[in-house]
Amino acid sequence: MNQKTLIGLGVAALVAIGAAVALNHSNRPQSGQAEASAYLVPELRDHVNDVAKVVVTGADSKVVATLERGANGWTLAEKGGYPADTGKLRAFLLKLADARRVEQKTSNKDKYALLGVEDVAAKDAKGLQVELDGLAKPLVLVVGNADPRGGTYVRVAGQPESWLVSTSLAVDKNGADWLRKDLADIAATRIAAVAITHADGSKVAIAKNAEGDANYVLADVPKGREAGSEFAINGLAAALAGLRFDDVVAAKDAMPPEQALKARYATFDGIVVDVTAWEKDGKSYAQFAASLDAAQADKGIAAEQAKAKADYDAESAAADATKKEGKADAAVTPVKPASIDDAAKDRETRLAALNKDVADLGTRFSGWTYVLPAYKYANINKSMSDLLKPLDDKKAAPAAKPPAKPAKVGAAH
Repeated sequence: MNQKTLIGLGVAALVAIGAAVALNHSNRPQSGQAEASAYLVPELRDHVNDVAKVVVTGADSKVVATLERGANGWTLAEKGGYPADTGKLRAFLLKLADARRVEQKTSNKDKYALLGVEDVAAKDAKGLQVELDGLAKPLVLVVGNADPRGGTYVRVAGQPESWLVSTSLAVDKNGADWLRKDLADIAATRIAAVAITHADGSKVAIAKNAEGDANYVLADVPKGREAGSEFAINGLAAALAGLRFDDVVAAKDAMPPEQALKARYATFDGIVVDVTAWEKDGKSYAQFAASLDAAQADKGIAAEQAKAKADYDAESAAADATKKEGKADAAVTPVKPASIDDAAKDRETRLAALNKDVADLGTRFSGWTYVLPAYKYANINKSMSDLLKPLDDKKAAPAAKPPAKPAKVGAAH
């Protein structure tokens, strides 16, 4: 092997060694990369259930929402301790616990506002400060703008660095949006009758003759008029279905006027919901009360038990007929309902369930005045004219007077 060859092999070896060193160096975790892939708030990861208080603060250091966990669950202090939307709050905390640092952003205070992570003491601050209590150490961070590519800009209070994190951390700026807004959900099919009395004393009433009827009947249709569309009339019974509110106020701070709209919704199984509603300053307010009509409850239970027995008898007869035809294997023996085995106990169970439903509604209603969505208030505030067929134009217009006859001209003398 000549000298030239030896030199070539040596150079090749040095190049190989250098490449290996470079590769090894590139595979080492860089401190910046490791930090960027870390969780934003690792102290929250296994301690979401330890959080006992969440305070959301907006621009000019104005507190938006104070959510507190107590013996009866989470409540919102700014709304008199009304129950908070626990599902929404928990979803936010879990997202925050899962948020990873994707990319380090500015540490320059003068540029914080570009990302919405400036101090919320500023009057025009765009972000929201979120403070969590209940952990080993209180946690405070500023949640800023969403990144168009995904993720959110965040800065942990006391740290100069801002970060783009992996999760969308939307924080509601309106305190009312942290409330549990489900109020009632009584399907229209359960409603037997609706009676509305307006502030001027005018009334509207609809009812079904039987639970299985498809449509409601409008009562006291004025002479010479006809009931309007079935859709409009039937719609009155849907006011309590999926009922949600926009805002809530302590009842003592928002009492109804002397002349307010009154509405009563009665179900076939005996539940009665009374509504007092009014409008003020462009908002629609309502108070609710729930009760049980014992006589109607008994009637409803008797009807359900009779139906259960009729269904059982029909199924039994069908099974017997199948057996007589020699198809015993195809016969399905019906299960005897509890209402037949022990009608008294079944009635007691059904009545207890109704009383619980009324108690649950009462707990939700008592002590509060609700701000309703405009469309829900409109569904309560129906007049008789809203439910009648329009008058025919010809009938509605006053009869035209015949033209006056010209005065006779006297004879000339």
